[in-house]
Formats: sequence, structure tokens, C-alpha cells
Amino acid sequence: MSGTHPAELFRPLGQGDLVTVGGYRLAAVLGAGGMGKVYLSYTLGGRPIALKVIRPEFSEDPEFRRRFQQEVRAAQRVQGLYTAPVIDFDTEGAQPWLATAYVPGPSLAHAVARHGRLPLRSVLQLTIGVAEALHVIQGAGIVHRDLKPANVLLASDGPRVIDFGIARAADATSLTSSGVSIGTPAFMAPEQASAGTVTAGTDIFALGQIIVFAATGAPAYGDGNSHAVLYRIVHEDPDLSGLPAELRPLATRCLSRDPDGRPTPTEVIKACHALSAEPLRQGEGWLPQAVAGSITERLQLPEPAATSPSLPTAAPTATEFSGPPRPATAPAPAPYPLQPPAPAYAPTQSAPAGLAPTPRYPTPPPYPTPPPGHQTRPPSYVAPGHPVPPPLDQTGYPPATPQGSRPKGLVVAGAIVGAVIGIAVIGSLLPDGSAENGKNTGSSGSRGNSADNPASPADGSPGRAGSGLGNQKRPEPTPASYQGINITANYQVMLADNPPRPDSGGSNGVMYNHGDFYYYFDTLFGGKEVGTANGKLVVLNNAQKGSLETCREETRYTEKIKLDQLTDGSEICVLSDAGHIAVATYRGKSDSKDASNYITVDLTVWRNAEAPKKH
Repeated sequence: MSGTHPAELFRPLGQGDLVTVGGYRLAAVLGAGGMGKVYLSYTLGGRPIALKVIRPEFSEDPEFRRRFQQEVRAAQRVQGLYTAPVIDFDTEGAQPWLATAYVPGPSLAHAVARHGRLPLRSVLQLTIGVAEALHVIQGAGIVHRDLKPANVLLASDGPRVIDFGIARAADATSLTSSGVSIGTPAFMAPEQASAGTVTAGTDIFALGQIIVFAATGAPAYGDGNSHAVLYRIVHEDPDLSGLPAELRPLATRCLSRDPDGRPTPTEVIKACHALSAEPLRQGEGWLPQAVAGSITERLQLPEPAATSPSLPTAAPTATEFSGPPRPATAPAPAPYPLQPPAPAYAPTQSAPAGLAPTPRYPTPPPYPTPPPGHQTRPPSYVAPGHPVPPPLDQTGYPPATPQGSRPKGLVVAGAIVGAVIGIAVIGSLLPDGSAENGKNTGSSGSRGNSADNPASPADGSPGRAGSGLGNQKRPEPTPASYQGINITANYQVMLADNPPRPDSGGSNGVMYNHGDFYYYFDTLFGGKEVGTANGKLVVLNNAQKGSLETCREETRYTEKIKLDQLTDGSEICVLSDAGHIAVATYRGKSDSKDASNYITVDLTVWRNAEAPKKH
């Protein structure tokens, strides 16, 4: 393998990166986004995989875990030629993860940004591949919801659509931050942007956007502020002036504001074949030479990183089994021999239809390579934390201990244990207070003395029993402040996001989703209000100062506040069921001449200020 890899392709593992996940040794970082980080790893046979580790913020949300498990299982049914198949996953561990086949090709977004727009024939073949991928994805009951150039990879034998289904799981919590949002504004459909409605037609609208982007090098509705882009998507026609004339009828149908007026994936494929004078066949040579060169770069894969004590390893769960690492170019020194594992073996989950299950074995704890000259321990060596068995005699049984030769250490230890038990029994028979008169005199023998019982207050009142970690006071969180957040109508924010990023409420709308703080606009009657679907709100009086202490003490709870009740500077306590507390300072709403309808707030957030509420 070449030792030189472009930094933008394979970033070396750093101090904050994992070394192993689910037993897979990681080789490099492929990318990162709002939902998590993607690593390069290898299967037992040395096949590269892309392993996405979900962010902890999502992992803490039960609804996300439930939907993520559903979507991963649905994604296993997707076995199309233009999708990246699911290889392995863990939806129940401390940090859920998903492994798919590694695609050695740039994303459409990267290819266009680096090499410019694609020629007509490449655009037609791209469209056919993506449409066929959507046909298979939708056949499994999945709507992609976030189809965009960054989620379309250009392989040597055709495009690959990735990240299908995961967007719906994230939409359960909307815990998105910079990098990824559920439905990227520039590629949303009108019904998705205005009402949060998502159907199979939503993906076709995104496909129309991809056609325009690939053929012109620019989004169909332009760049700029997300609110302005969304307004143009909902109310204006796309800019198709730079699109080849042959593609305009197809792109126009895909970009219809009416979902029922958009073609099906099969109709898109037929239209592409009709536009080509020569038969369209996917394979080598479908991309311009410059873009194909990017594929060659991505075939120069780095080796897995050696385990280092300075780099973190994902904590294994009770059901975690390890996927074997890819063999290194040079054999590594053998670790200390361990006791052989139990012969029982079973994969962690069933493999996708048509694929054999990937064997996964228990992960042995890592041991450092012994220094030169160090004597290797004998085969009877047992891993730390396990009892060392006694040596066996010729009969195969441990030799009997001769009488009178018992180790002195055991005798002493037994005596100490017996003394402690005796003292405990005697103490339990004594009444409260001193042993002499049975009264609480406050002497050193009394139970009520605060000097002898740190858990008891000095005033003699009942204190917190014990001094274990479970009784320690929750540390006060450090506040994080964010200024000038514009929340579009029918959008919401989650306090766990850093920074909080407005997002749609999904197909259910913000009032029936899980948003911590939302802005709702009734398009039928014109009503405007702010609210929460995941906690409670309190409007503070003018004499009150918004703080963590104030929000904790308030009990005047509500879930919705009419916008006309707020003035510039009004402070609202937001207490989410996830345990986050915030003060939202209202800074006004958009002007009637503005292209978008939104409010502006400042947020001060205390994350994990309280224990999450169980539902």
C-alpha cells in the first residue's frame, strides 16, 4: 500500500478518534457530519467497509434508537446494484454504529466542485443509476428524505446512493448540527419545506435537483441564505437556463411542485434511454477522465491503526462480538497467549438476504507487545482479573495441599475476616447510642454524630445515607450561549445540538414531533405561536432574570405561547424532558417584506441540567 494518502480522503486517527468499534480495527477517518463520524475499516477477508459511529447525543434518545433499529433492518432488505449494502451494525450498544460497503469514488458534490459539471451522457447514466437505486429503496418501504449530491458516490461502474433511511431515524429527535440536516434546504421538495410532508415523490424532486446540479454545476434554486432558498423552492420556478435542452423536460417534471405530477423512478429511466442516441450501459468509462482519476486515489487504502493506549476504544457491550481486522502487511508480534474461547459461536444478527453472515468472535483485551528480551509467559497464563488455576498433577487434578502446610497468608486473612464479622454481629445487637446507657449522648460511639458520619448534617437532621457515587450531587452544567438564531415557521430546535440548528418537524409537524422549542405558523388561520413538544415553557416576568436557578424554581408551566404575547427581550424558560434547560430570549420576527417567515431568538443552554424524564 502506498504510504501517501491525500488528507481530504483518509484522515489519520487522532486523539479524539476510536481505534476499534464492534471489534473492527479502524484505519482512517472518511468524514464527519451532524449524525456522526465515518471510519474506514476492513472485514475478515480484507474487504474495505465504511463504518459510521452515531453521535452520543442521538444515542441518548430512546426514540432515535427505536427508529434507527427499524431503519437499519429495512436497509438490510435493500440489495440494489446502485446502493451501498449494509454489512454489519449494532443498534443497542453505548454508541450505535452501521457498517456498509466502502465505495471507492468521490461524491457528486466533490466531483462537481473539483472538476466542474458532467457531460450529458454521464448525467444520463448518473440519473439512471440514482433512479434505479430509488426504485429499490422505495421497494423496501424507505423514503430517503435527504437525497443530495453528497449522498451520491461515483464509482467506476456507476453511482451509489448512500445514507438511505437514516434520516428518518434522526428526524425522530432532530438532533442535527452543522454539517448535516434532515433534508438539506437547497435540495428539499416544496411540501417538505412548507409542511414537513415526505413521500416517495420527495425523493424524485431531489433527483431533479441532482440532474440540474450535475449538468450545470449549480443548484436549481440557487445558493444563499437557507430561508431565501426555501422560499424560492416553495414559490418560484427553478433556474434551468444552463441546463442542456435535452434534459429540460425531464428535469421540469421531476421538479413539479405537485408531487403527483412527478414521474416514477421507472419513468425517469425510460426517459433517459429515450434521450440517448446510443444504448446506455453502466461500466468503465462512464465518467470523465479527471473524475475517474479520483477513484484511483481512493483505491490506495491505508492499513488499520495499531492499538494505542492514547487512543480510545469503543466500550464493548454485553452482546458485542468483534469483526476481525484486516491483516497487516507485516505480521505483528503475537500477544500473550490467552485461554482458548468457548467453542460456541453465533453471529450477532442475521445477514442480508443472499449474503453469508459475517463471523464475529469475542474481542480479546489488548496487551502491549513485550519488549526485547522479555520472557513470554507460559501457556497457562490467564488474562488479568481471572483466577490463576493451580497446577495439575499427573492424574489431571490439582494436587492436594499437605496437612500443616497451609499458607500463612490465608490463615491471617481468615482471622481478619472472622474478626470483622464478629464485630458486625455484636454491633447489630447494640441499641442506638452508647453501649453503656443506650442513650444518644453524642459520644464517639453514637450513630448521630456528624463527625463520624459525613453523610449526616451537622445539625443532626437526617442526612443522605452512604457516600457512594450514586448519592453525589449532579455537577452544575456550564451554560452555552448562541445569538441570533432564526427559526423558520414550522421549524424546531433541539437543545442538545451544538450549535442549535433549526430543522423541520418531519411528516408529523413540529407540534406533534419531539422538538424542544418550535415556531408554529397556522397557514389556514394565520395564528403564530412558539411551543415545545418535548417539555414545558415558562414566560418570565419583567422583574425576573433568566437563569438556571430561576427556571428550576418556576412552576407556571405551559406548552404553547402566542407570539403576540412576546415583545423584544421577552425571556422564556425551556425545560426539555431530556434534562436540558434553556433561556430563549425573543428578538422579534421577520418583516412582512421578507421572503421568509421566521422569528429570531438568543439561546442560553444548560445541557444535562436535570435527569431525563422517563416516558
